[in-house]
Amino acid sequence: MEKKKILIVDDEEHILMLLENRLSKAGYAVVKANNGKDAIIMARTELPSLIIIDILMPGIDGPKAVSILEEDPKTKDIPVIFLTALVGKDEERERKVVSGRYFIAKPFDPEQLLKEVAQHIK
Repeated sequence: MEKKKILIVDDEEHILMLLENRLSKAGYAVVKANNGKDAIIMARTELPSLIIIDILMPGIDGPKAVSILEEDPKTKDIPVIFLTALVGKDEERERKVVSGRYFIAKPFDPEQLLKEVAQHIK
């Protein structure tokens, strides 16, 4: 059986490494991008089962990249989880959805991350 592919997008290399490590160990195939522009290209070429993307990045930010992907018939149905350092753990427990999208606060709990991934992946 082919591994489910996840696109992870963050401008912080250590976050990409943490995510890649945790997701790979859980049995997922991981592709990475470090900005919104590359995320759009990777999503269109790799067609991942899930995108985990940071909200704040230079250039094209996470929400803008996702809105561009939503306009493309090939990528519009890919589930998205946003990563953000803008909310604390208490806020995360109270509000899991922003603009119809789930988010995970940074720093993230690896077990919670895997639960969210399992719920969203196709």
